[in-house]
Amino acid sequence: MKRAGVRTPGARPPLALAVPALAAVAFLALPLIGILARTEWTELAGHLTSPGTVQALKLSLLVSFWALGLSLLLGVPLAWLLARVPFPGKAFVRSLVLLPMVLPPTVGGVALLLAFGRRGLLGPWLEGTFGITLPFHTSGAVLAATFVAMPFLIISLEGALGGLRPRYEETAASLGASPVRVFFTVTLPMVAPGVLAGAALTWARALGEFGATITFAGNLPGTTQTLPLQVYLLLQDEPEAATSVSLLLLAIAMGVLIALRGRWTGTPSERGRGAEGPVPDGAAPTAVDTDDSNSDSDIDGEHSDGDNAIDPPGKGAPHAPHLPSDRRWALSADVTGFTTLTLAAEPGTTIAVVGPNGAGKTTLLRALLGLTPRAHAELRLGDEDVTALPPHRRRVAWVPQDGALFPHLTALANTAYGLRAQGVPRAEARREAQGWLDRLGVGHLGHRKPAQLSGGQAQRVALARALAARPRLLVLDEPLAALDQTTRAHVRHTLRAHLAGFGGVCLIVTHDPVEAVSLADRVLVLQDGRALQDAAPAEVARHPRSPWVARMLGRNAWPGTATADGLALDDGGMLVAAEPPPPGTAALAIVAPEAVSLHRERPAGSPRNVWPGTVREITTSGSRLRVLVTSAEAPDLVAEITPQAAAELGLADGVSVWTSVKATETTVVVL
Repeated sequence: MKRAGVRTPGARPPLALAVPALAAVAFLALPLIGILARTEWTELAGHLTSPGTVQALKLSLLVSFWALGLSLLLGVPLAWLLARVPFPGKAFVRSLVLLPMVLPPTVGGVALLLAFGRRGLLGPWLEGTFGITLPFHTSGAVLAATFVAMPFLIISLEGALGGLRPRYEETAASLGASPVRVFFTVTLPMVAPGVLAGAALTWARALGEFGATITFAGNLPGTTQTLPLQVYLLLQDEPEAATSVSLLLLAIAMGVLIALRGRWTGTPSERGRGAEGPVPDGAAPTAVDTDDSNSDSDIDGEHSDGDNAIDPPGKGAPHAPHLPSDRRWALSADVTGFTTLTLAAEPGTTIAVVGPNGAGKTTLLRALLGLTPRAHAELRLGDEDVTALPPHRRRVAWVPQDGALFPHLTALANTAYGLRAQGVPRAEARREAQGWLDRLGVGHLGHRKPAQLSGGQAQRVALARALAARPRLLVLDEPLAALDQTTRAHVRHTLRAHLAGFGGVCLIVTHDPVEAVSLADRVLVLQDGRALQDAAPAEVARHPRSPWVARMLGRNAWPGTATADGLALDDGGMLVAAEPPPPGTAALAIVAPEAVSLHRERPAGSPRNVWPGTVREITTSGSRLRVLVTSAEAPDLVAEITPQAAAELGLADGVSVWTSVKATETTVVVL
């Protein structure tokens, strides 16, 4: 396997591109080589330690660090606003941010003078009210450096925020964290590489600012004469000294760029991950990044016992999780928008939400969380109407499909996050979080970061985090999809045990019929944003009203319209049923795969539904085979037979067969 960035032997770039590229490198490198070649190395120390240079250097450092502080104070919120909040005039604001980067610095200085000078727009007011005079003052140099340097921070941080999926922040809000807490405990730590890169570039740009400073603040020794201005003056009288000072600025700039290379770049999701990404299920995680110094300050790291086995439910749990069984929260929701339905459930009810992609399942969950403009939910939990409350005050805990564990926190810190956001003392939050991790069999992994967990382990930590947050409503978006079969059964058992004593309502989006049947008291079937069926799992399994649900359960499902002769199928063909509905009725015909018979010759006898077809696919289902048959006279159907029967029939892809279904084996559900 070739490594990325390694040139394949024998591959040569075309000369038409290589020659101009080399010329560009030479063009950029030659001026720098000129500085190195013309530097008086024997006089370098003397030039750099001269009183004027030392004074200018101290002033430059003072101005650049103050400019960096102002840029962080003003630029970080603006970058967040541009990346996260849609508002009118956003393109204009972004243009304002970029303008100092393309504007000639001297023009920027003139603009600052006309705005903050003694005859400018704000200058007279600042001087008369506060006695502040910015031009020809050190504060003016700081303002000029901030004006030209802050865009580097904003652009860098906005890019980092754009690469950070909002799901992390939304999950934190669902755990009870206020927007400010989310910003400081989730957003900023996850975009720290972008903040550091932007800060370094901003500082370097402020250190080298010349045009705006000399135009707005002047060139006063000890007051506004920074190092670049010192170079400008030295060029007139001492060009050798100017070259030495230029070399110093060049070295500082190169040092910043070298420090940025590879260390602070990269998307937020890559931070803290090993080169190979998440650990596969069943593999022992490698000891990468075991230092917990970057963990939540409220959560201390734990020591691993080295055991990677899955504990049975409750085993080794020294602390029993908080189960507020005395509190009960019924659910009443009226959802409008893309997803439109009315939903009510008693405390302790678990509802499985199923439907095809685009049916509105995730939109329903996000409407209950208050996280989407696509749908609005009038929501009551128990006796409280939470419709007008922001997401962090609804007490609706969410587990998204990928878990959305905060990569900069350990598993224990992740699990305790919701408790700490709700004001639970540190020690109690730690005990309760550890108890939930123990219940889900990952208590021994509490010290590890998400990058050191397998997909199944991470999903169990995400479940523990949601359950530990003491929610009134629990919404799970395919919470077991990332688990292998053995782990899924274990977590399903643990989740079912918790849901049995949960005082609220739980909604689980799933595509797994086993989860729907084993975990749910009701199955809510969505299609095109509407509730197609809401019934007990057994009723949905016997009489599914959705072709998608019927196929999810492994059945053949064909919508059609009843006629005097049978059911005219929407995809073509006619089906005879033993108990057809009245003519003109829209209905769904359901046939179990084991009720479909396959023959090499047209069958004789009682079957009333016989079609010719062709075998298109053969797959295994446990100890049996599922055979997909296509036909020009009927919709595609699946038959389930034994391997012995398939061998006797000589089935293979492309073989012609006859299919038959008895009228008594057909179930018709009126739509």
